[in-house]
Amino acid sequence: MQVSIETTSGLERRLTIGVPADTVEGEIEKRLKDAAKNIRINGFRKGKVPMKIVKQRYGAGVRQEVVGEVISRSFYEAAQKEDVKPAGQPSIQPKQMGEGQDLEFVATFEVYPEVTLGDISGFKVTRESAEITDEDIDNMIETLRKHQATYEVVKRASADGDQVNIDFTGTKDGEEFEGGKAQGHNLVLGSNSMIPGFEDGIVGMKAGDEKTIKVTFPEDYQSEDLKGADVEFAIKVNSVSEQTLPELKKPFFQTFGLEKGGIKAFQKEVKANMERELKNALKGKVKSQVMDQLIESHEVDLPKALVGNEIDVLRNQMMQRFGKQPEGFDAKSMLPDSMFEEEAKRRVALGLIVGEVVKSANIKPEAKAVRSMVEEIAGTYEEPQEVIDYYYSQRQMLAGIESAVLEDQVVEYILEKADVTEATATYDEIMQPKAEK
Repeated sequence: MQVSIETTSGLERRLTIGVPADTVEGEIEKRLKDAAKNIRINGFRKGKVPMKIVKQRYGAGVRQEVVGEVISRSFYEAAQKEDVKPAGQPSIQPKQMGEGQDLEFVATFEVYPEVTLGDISGFKVTRESAEITDEDIDNMIETLRKHQATYEVVKRASADGDQVNIDFTGTKDGEEFEGGKAQGHNLVLGSNSMIPGFEDGIVGMKAGDEKTIKVTFPEDYQSEDLKGADVEFAIKVNSVSEQTLPELKKPFFQTFGLEKGGIKAFQKEVKANMERELKNALKGKVKSQVMDQLIESHEVDLPKALVGNEIDVLRNQMMQRFGKQPEGFDAKSMLPDSMFEEEAKRRVALGLIVGEVVKSANIKPEAKAVRSMVEEIAGTYEEPQEVIDYYYSQRQMLAGIESAVLEDQVVEYILEKADVTEATATYDEIMQPKAEK
């Protein structure tokens, strides 16, 4: 096999590969002979079909199959020989592949970039801690009750906590704007699900009342046309419904899978879930700080193929969240690459940088930590042992856990070298940062 390599630009490489004709023709001949043993054609006994006829009938298909396999195999052998690591699939351009001729083709591809780690000892990280109080537990139970609330129509003015059914039309400078109109929309007052001032303007309105309110969109609103814009909403209230919360009794507890133990057992279960969520949130905040600083302190050339693959992953994840798509749904046009490009680049860059940290520090996923994470996941199911057994019987599932553990170990490795400040916070501050509120 003859190989030559050239750098075309940046991370792109071009391999020109030649494979002797004997290698290709010999494999084709062997497969045709093997096939001839089992071929049945009218007028001939099984295995007695002349090779000339076998070649006429099956030669082209076998040649295509063999050439494809030889190209794939020889490309990866050539890449290994030239000590290059392809990032993504190559683009193959055949130059010569006629019968009896040496096979020659050109493979164009990107390689993984070299990542030079910077000084991580200057990283500054704030590691917070928080305690769950009885008040936090009571607030969480109240929130769970609200999620199970029922509403009954009443003939009075609306108040905070009521659900109103409304029609509304939004205008900016007298013109309706996209997404600012709805009919029969249910809205819980005080839920803060609308822009500031909208829900406040409805409080005190009764069924049949109509009103125009003036509000201002936030400066960080997602629509460029509406950021910081002063608008008006014409609102009509169709009905007002009063909220009724479920009593803290067995039927309510059963909706969360708790059959016995009453309020004490329910509080214990709620606290356990809150502790698990708090632990993950605290760990996530530290990890986010570390990853942000890894990105900020390193410049990495990103292979287009890897970014493209990550865009596809993000698009598929969003489609899964949407559920079943309507017939004719074109994901590429409805969810263009530009929607996911920034996040995809961040993910690819972090993957490359973290990979280099793992390599340079010789970090390997600890079996004990892997087991602990699997058990923590299994603990949220009714039959934990079955979940544990499933993870350890599925290599791909376990590999996902090992990858998560490896990231955690990278974070801990960096924290050992970073400037870490300890701080305390409340449960609410950790779980509902100001920006989210």
